[in-house]
Amino acid sequence: MSAELVGVIWVSLKVATVATLAILVPGVWLGHALARRRVPARVLVQTLVTLPLVLPPVAVGLLLLRLLSPLSWPGTWLAEVGPWLLTWKAAALAAATMSFPLLVRGAEAGFSSVSERTEAVALGLGLSRARVFWKVTLPLARAGILSGVLLAFARALGEFGATILVAGHISGETETLALGIYARIEAGDSDAAWALVGASMIIALLLGLLAERARMRSRA
Repeated sequence: MSAELVGVIWVSLKVATVATLAILVPGVWLGHALARRRVPARVLVQTLVTLPLVLPPVAVGLLLLRLLSPLSWPGTWLAEVGPWLLTWKAAALAAATMSFPLLVRGAEAGFSSVSERTEAVALGLGLSRARVFWKVTLPLARAGILSGVLLAFARALGEFGATILVAGHISGETETLALGIYARIEAGDSDAAWALVGASMIIALLLGLLAERARMRSRA
């Protein structure tokens, strides 16, 4: 595999890793809140969280493009921090947005599998709610959370529609696996395209196996 294709894989892994880390804490927090029914208008919140999965990715990308535009106040503020549009950071933001629902769903399933009676017993033993969460709830829910994290990472790795709008296709900067495959098909370089497809399949297979193992452990 050429250095150029290795670079595409590296950019993809960097974008997916940053995206997953960015949504980890809010995703776990929201999954816990939804599992314990502490969120007002719970059905509405769940529907909003699911939107990136049901909307066309290019529609999500257009919304992000509007958000990052200098014409909007978030875009104006972000512009003072540094450039976002047409950078790998924009690709990470798009990937995070598209993969967020999967992490929330995984975390929600993990926390739902934890018996509230177990938490009540721990509280009765004198542990504070914070200690119960860190010492009891979170460890018992870790398999579901891990499954959600792995699926979110896999989704971030394969993001295309939203990424192309906010990050463009810049070799060595924003060219992820999905963009790299598309670009090489357009250029008629089928060998390079298939090499990237093979790399994508290997990574997806490993992530899928790990996610399934975590899911099975959560049911045990």
